[in-house]
Amino acid sequence: IAPDHVLPAPDEIYVYSPLGTAFKVDSCTDGYGKNSSLVTIFMIWNTMMGTSILSIPWGIKQAGFTSGIILILLMGILTLYCCYRVVKSRQMISLTDTSNWEFPDVCKYYFGSFGQWSSLLFSMVSLVGAMVVYWVLMSNFLFNTGKFIYNFVHDINVTDIVPGTNGSNKVICPSAAGDYSPQNRSVMFSSGNRTGFELFEEWWDKSQTVPFYLIAVLLPLLNLKSPSFFAKFNVLGTVSVVYLVFLVTVKAAHLGIHLEFNWFTENEFFVPEFRILFPQLTGVLTLAFFIHNCVITLLQNNSNQENNVRDLSIAYFLVGLTYLYVGVIIFASFPSPPLSKECIEQNFLDNFPSDDIMSFVARIFLLFQMMTVYPLLGYLARVQLLRQFFGNAYPSLFHVLILNLAIVGAGVAMARFYPNIGGIIRYSGATCGLAFVFVYPSLIYMISLHRAGQLTWPALIIHIFIILLGLANLIAQFLL
Repeated sequence: IAPDHVLPAPDEIYVYSPLGTAFKVDSCTDGYGKNSSLVTIFMIWNTMMGTSILSIPWGIKQAGFTSGIILILLMGILTLYCCYRVVKSRQMISLTDTSNWEFPDVCKYYFGSFGQWSSLLFSMVSLVGAMVVYWVLMSNFLFNTGKFIYNFVHDINVTDIVPGTNGSNKVICPSAAGDYSPQNRSVMFSSGNRTGFELFEEWWDKSQTVPFYLIAVLLPLLNLKSPSFFAKFNVLGTVSVVYLVFLVTVKAAHLGIHLEFNWFTENEFFVPEFRILFPQLTGVLTLAFFIHNCVITLLQNNSNQENNVRDLSIAYFLVGLTYLYVGVIIFASFPSPPLSKECIEQNFLDNFPSDDIMSFVARIFLLFQMMTVYPLLGYLARVQLLRQFFGNAYPSLFHVLILNLAIVGAGVAMARFYPNIGGIIRYSGATCGLAFVFVYPSLIYMISLHRAGQLTWPALIIHIFIILLGLANLIAQFLL
């Protein structure tokens, strides 16, 4: 039996949003919280806002500029409504005390053991998907940071063999390099030691070596019994997002606006306003607007419970505004010509060379933030899975190590063979979003109305349509 200090205390509740943040919140022993509406709005914004912001410009490119903007607005409204249904789901259960329930408890109430196990499955998909994306991004940021530091220390001027713009605000197109991947192939102009440089490039490779180096740092952290130390760094998530907005604004000011409206035809430098690939953006947005698994806990800490719906709506509006700003500004300012809009990467920071100072600072911020959030996500995965199977969050070091090796192995494999964060985000987003965003909130609402004898045809048709949208969103990810 694990000692008491292994298990989280009753008041240690950790909430997370995939690709957002994970942090500790205080439980509400007296039935309501003590946070003001302003703090509640900020907490929801901070929890939802995460690294998915890096893929929004790519998603807009895949959907087309006009349809991308429309989809961000529509997905924001749709996910907000489904989140509203989650918040109200407990109130529709009578004769039972639901004050300490979260949404998976509601699913268990309505669907029995199927609801309990399926919510666990989809929750694990979202958690492990987030941890895989984190590993891919941490490998990327660590690689570029190490490359910048090595070149700076050794006074090496490196020019990547990739198309790009000239001048002080250089933008590159890694995807156009073809077989000459921008990871390590460079032309060096230096008085330094060429042999040492080549050795560095051999041992410091974005996909071949760097993902493995992270194991030495992160695997021991995953095995810690309590992650409470890392919860103290949650403010880094806010700093990172604010800095990214600042970076985007400065870059756009220097690069200017480059837009041309071609409604359905594509040319050398611009993409159509409407593209058949738009489900790739909806998949990303499903995860970008995902907070349904912990929204009840966050709102329970609001001292003004009557303002919950208003505060949730304001938070969603601010999140959507942030995504729109970053996505639209990066897409509009991307220098076309000479580069095509197709060059916008799944992580837009990859469009800036490793020696770009502002991008270097952003990568440092994000790398450190992710290294503090990653153990929290691993802890949540451990608590959800091991407690379900063994009744204990820390049955033994062996159990925990096996679970963590599996999670880390998935991250390393993806960073090695499929380092496409946009693809990973949309697949995991559409999968866990099908359950938590589209199906369960709508089904629970229809069942509760039916039991109360209040289910009408319009309500039935609307919510079946929402479920079908979620299913179509998931299927489309595998067809496009």
